[in-house]
Amino acid sequence: MADKMARERLYLFDTTLRDGAQTNGVDFTLADKLAIARMLDELGVDYVEAGYPGANPTDTSFFAERRPMRARLTAFGMTRRPGRSASNDPGLVALLDAQADAICFVAKSWDYHVRVALETTEDENLASIRDSVRAAKAKGREVLLDCEHFFDGYKANPRYALACAKAAHDEGARWVVLCDTNGGALPHEVEHIVGEVCKAISGDHVGIHAHNDTEQAVANSFAAVRAGVRQIQGTLNGLGERCGNANLVSIIPTLKLKPEYADKFDIGVSDEALGRIVRISHGLDELLNRAPDRHAPYVGESAFATKAGIHASAIVKEPKTYEHVAPELIGNKRKLLVSDQAGRSNVLAELERIGLALDKNDPRVTRLLDEVKEREAIGYAYEAADASFELLARRMLGQVPHYFDVEKFDVNVEQRNNAKGQRVTVSQAVVKLKVGAEELISVAEGIGPVNALDLALRKDLGKYQSYITGLTLTDYRVRILDGGTQAVTRVLIESTDETGDHWRTVGVSANIIDASFQALMDSIVYKLMKSGAPA
Repeated sequence: MADKMARERLYLFDTTLRDGAQTNGVDFTLADKLAIARMLDELGVDYVEAGYPGANPTDTSFFAERRPMRARLTAFGMTRRPGRSASNDPGLVALLDAQADAICFVAKSWDYHVRVALETTEDENLASIRDSVRAAKAKGREVLLDCEHFFDGYKANPRYALACAKAAHDEGARWVVLCDTNGGALPHEVEHIVGEVCKAISGDHVGIHAHNDTEQAVANSFAAVRAGVRQIQGTLNGLGERCGNANLVSIIPTLKLKPEYADKFDIGVSDEALGRIVRISHGLDELLNRAPDRHAPYVGESAFATKAGIHASAIVKEPKTYEHVAPELIGNKRKLLVSDQAGRSNVLAELERIGLALDKNDPRVTRLLDEVKEREAIGYAYEAADASFELLARRMLGQVPHYFDVEKFDVNVEQRNNAKGQRVTVSQAVVKLKVGAEELISVAEGIGPVNALDLALRKDLGKYQSYITGLTLTDYRVRILDGGTQAVTRVLIESTDETGDHWRTVGVSANIIDASFQALMDSIVYKLMKSGAPA
């Protein structure tokens, strides 16, 4: 690997808190922004663009006081309006007053937008860029210019698009950033156009801001780097308007782990921080109250999951056969899935993971694999239900304690008028349990029949109640496996507990309540077992 001192510095600019806030369904509070800014600073990005002061109360509050961090805190806003001076533009004044290390202006660089959207002249737009950069420099700020619609503008009028970039650079802007605002540019176009720009402006003053409307924002970012830019803008998990922005969670591991980039460039993300990127990515999803993308590159739960038996057999012998990088470097882990397509290697690897190392010639391995395939043939899905597979394996080996019996349960759904005369639907469940010699009956109402059954099951487990107080159901999914009203139903339930562990269980039946009951029971028994509850 090349000596670190010989590498070029490549800068990372995160705009999760500004451009990422344009994501449909995302609405950051001030507390959210502060928490995410800390995550980004911990990761090691160079710039954190935290919002648009003056545009909304949250962003204005964020920039009302200093927020010490290693990264350069950046405020975003427009260049001065056409026909106004820099000192007589309220938006620009608010931007200059923001407690920020850097200011990122956005300006039109497509002559069509200058005429139609701004309704001004090309010369006035250039003057606005120069005046704004000059005013921010006078305030002691580091200055960046986002050249909006740069690639569309360059294709329409390369002279003018380049003039916009040079106007900022010549006034002393640290960075001019080429934006694929509509997300329609292709990698070969980006590489060619950036190469032309870098003939006029040194690449260590040029950045790339790519949108993902053709699923190529990450590819376009790397194309720009190859052509000379030395700053990449993006967001955590690819948040952003429409289809999102370039995903820094994919870009950073590639820069760190692929020799083409790792040997040439140095970034502010340490090896240690790279090992936390899964936690940071999932932490953002948790804050947004959404499930992480299981298939996300590098950080997804399935990113290093192998289902085919022949692949698993090779991975057991040598992981490099089917893994492009070692998952541990990102904080992820290898997972060999057990399914109807799995072979002996998958089963052995999963048994070893859960602490049940068996000899490959043990006949119980074959019996377990046959059982999995028979059960998956009728609808079970153990690749998506790790806890149910572990219980199946341990039951076959006689290692699951007998905690309690459910003697019967009853679920009732009633529609009636409430005291206000409103039509409501109420679900109630009654569960009769036997814990040792003790018989227990629990009743609960819920927002639906499965919720009511869950609440009743966990309402009173006698001597085991203390072991399940931290148990929470976080996801409930139903899939109809064939058509018709008598179709087989698969229920997948995801659970978590007070330790932060999470697991999935599965149930299958022609009756959705019965399928749900199976998955709920597996979840409770798994929690008792992992908590060391005595039989």
